[in-house]
Amino acid sequence: LKEIREIYDDTGLEVETFVHGALCYCYSGQCLFSSLIGGRSGNRGRCAQTCRLPFDAEQNGKYVNKKNEKYILSLKDLCTLDLIPDILEAGVCSLKIEGRMKTALYVATVARTYRIAIDDYLESPEKYQSKMEWYKSEIRKCTHREYITGFYFHKPGTESQVYGSNTYVKPYTYLGTVGAVRGDGLVHLEQKNKFSVGETIEIMKHAGRTVETAVKRMINEDGTEQESAPHSKQVRWVELDECPEEYDILRRAEETL
Repeated sequence: LKEIREIYDDTGLEVETFVHGALCYCYSGQCLFSSLIGGRSGNRGRCAQTCRLPFDAEQNGKYVNKKNEKYILSLKDLCTLDLIPDILEAGVCSLKIEGRMKTALYVATVARTYRIAIDDYLESPEKYQSKMEWYKSEIRKCTHREYITGFYFHKPGTESQVYGSNTYVKPYTYLGTVGAVRGDGLVHLEQKNKFSVGETIEIMKHAGRTVETAVKRMINEDGTEQESAPHSKQVRWVELDECPEEYDILRRAEETL
């Protein structure tokens, strides 16, 4: 943060910085690992995420990492919800979210949470502090690894690594984004993951509200009643207890947070 502030003070330039998401093990633009092993250039947006694979580390012909410490290049995810005041006061005017190969649910959850946190802080620092647990509970609803604050205050050490596992925590499943809404309350949806009539799901609203609702009916484009949408990208007309608006996102909780 100190260096970011110095850049802003010395140049007056608009400053953009990453605030959330997966971290690259190498300095941006300097990694050739994916190209050498996977034949896909990370510097051209085609990273194969080779650093997320399990590796053995050897020294003098002996393994130095334990069997449950195979992910020696895998980093935790960045989260800076606690640092919004420091980042804004450092002169940053654009906050960048890592979202490569992420779902619309991930992007919507993260962007909505940070937008609300920023607006709350600019309105009232006290309001921002009072809602911190809400911000964090929302951000944990998208796929994530454990969180760290990256390089903002110090050079990360071993606490920034995920040695034992490379599995994302996935508390919610993305079901789809609402398309057209008919006058009879049926909504048009291209399904992203399986869900069924009778399930309880959630509607993510644009302004930060989340509404719990039940799936009442499901109809295919021929007008035939269906019990579920088991295959990705199936198009359905769906009736819910609560009628969503166009572009609202539907999700389902998979575990208790």
